[in-house]
Amino acid sequence: MTPTLVPHHPRTSSALPADAGRRARDWAEIQERMLVPLYEAVYAHLEVGAGTRVLGLGCGTGLALLMASARGASVTGVDTDPARMELARERLAPAPEHAGSGDAPGARLVEGGPEEAADPRRPRFNMITAFQPIGCTTGDSDGLVPALEAAVPLAERGSPVVLAGWGPPERCATSAVLRVASRLTERLRSDGGWRQTLRDDLEDVATRAGIRPDGSGRVSCPFGYADLDSAVRGLLSTGLFDAAVRATDPAQVEKEVKEALHPHVRADGTVWMPNVFRYLIARTP
Repeated sequence: MTPTLVPHHPRTSSALPADAGRRARDWAEIQERMLVPLYEAVYAHLEVGAGTRVLGLGCGTGLALLMASARGASVTGVDTDPARMELARERLAPAPEHAGSGDAPGARLVEGGPEEAADPRRPRFNMITAFQPIGCTTGDSDGLVPALEAAVPLAERGSPVVLAGWGPPERCATSAVLRVASRLTERLRSDGGWRQTLRDDLEDVATRAGIRPDGSGRVSCPFGYADLDSAVRGLLSTGLFDAAVRATDPAQVEKEVKEALHPHVRADGTVWMPNVFRYLIARTP
């Protein structure tokens, strides 16, 4: 699938929203769809369909779950962000004939950690996904290992576990924009500052979590935006600039992100940044 540019959005201030709900909606409406090629590639590779029982870690606003559900999979998502979970519930709302049943048919959303998804009345999961890409900021995989350790016992033996990460910086145009955070303050060097992606980032996480790597792939995921304002709003919704905002102020971060984006603005005003993401398939013991 070739990603399309996102729709235009109202030209309001694109600084990091103080309101968590607005920020979550920026993620859902602008940024999350940039990862659709990644979701599609993984689901095709693993032949996701009827009989697949997915546990999505850090499911966010639920787009990946929705796509798996559309293939016939039974999906459960966990996340600790209430605002994103609210939007996920909207996306996965049951059809009118199922209204009043809570989750959509075959879909379940749980606020909290993986352990909250345990349900002895249901069959064990046979696929775990962690689609939030790692490898571009210091410490961005620290919480993933314990989450995987908690999730693995909920899955059948030999189930695939999907991890995602940024590709090499030279193949990710967005890397130059992400470096803005580190330039703003030295404090970011120990608080989420940008770092270069390492070749074995995903394998390292899998090893620490006690799961066995069993194949990988790369996917082109261009970031395309209707205009500069949408690009800034989308990027700030990722959380990758939060430490920079805390260390300086939203206006300064927005200004520098816009400057970094200028080389990627095309003649028609759209913004286009080619990127490559990597995924790893591991197996539960």
